[in-house]
Amino acid sequence: MEIIYIILLISAAAPVIGSLLGVLKRPSNIMMYNMLAFAAGVMLSISFLELIPESIEFSSIWLCCLGIIIGAAIMYAVDKLIPHFHPELASQEQGCHLKRTAVYLLLGIFLHNFPEGIAIAIGGFSSAKLSLTIAIAIAIHDIPEGICTSAPYYYCTKKRWKSFFLSSLTSIPTVGGFLLAHFLLRGLPFPVIGVIMAATAGLMIYIAGDELIPCSCNKNLKHWSHSTIFSLITGVVSVILLGLL
Repeated sequence: MEIIYIILLISAAAPVIGSLLGVLKRPSNIMMYNMLAFAAGVMLSISFLELIPESIEFSSIWLCCLGIIIGAAIMYAVDKLIPHFHPELASQEQGCHLKRTAVYLLLGIFLHNFPEGIAIAIGGFSSAKLSLTIAIAIAIHDIPEGICTSAPYYYCTKKRWKSFFLSSLTSIPTVGGFLLAHFLLRGLPFPVIGVIMAATAGLMIYIAGDELIPCSCNKNLKHWSHSTIFSLITGVVSVILLGLL
């Protein structure tokens, strides 16, 4: 099987797996916190050790800095313009607004996943291995997101398979973003590719800093554990070791 199909399969499967877990039996909170922390470590190390150096090589330091700012600004704008709630890993709170919150969460994650698909494809500008590593990191992050979208909707509607189906649809923009970038952005001048790589790094740094680390390493959470710190470090070390292959 060609590497592109493996990458597409990983990209599409993670939200589906998470959605299924959300309507069946979700993992423990501490396990999900560790998954998020590990994904954050992978994203940060890919950004600083792979994408940013590659961006500088393709373009320049100044264009790299510009790209990082652009990527972070895009994710900030998406966060502001699109409802993207962060309930504590889909805790089953009471109240009449839970269904509305669940719907907003579905819509928010659906649209947030599009730039993640682009990020996976941009990694392929450097190497298929880097693209695959980014896909795995985002997949690890998307499984808890799938749980967080299907579980609240199932809780308030009691419709198991409808909740699973709607939540699974969040995989579509990831695949769409990947295909768009993979087939349409190739052949661009090297400086432009460098800026896009840096923007991808900025995007992933923003996701790690704004979503993954605060959620997984918040000491105010009931189930927080120091194990999440070591999961983050494990993610960083994993990317370093993958560079030896």
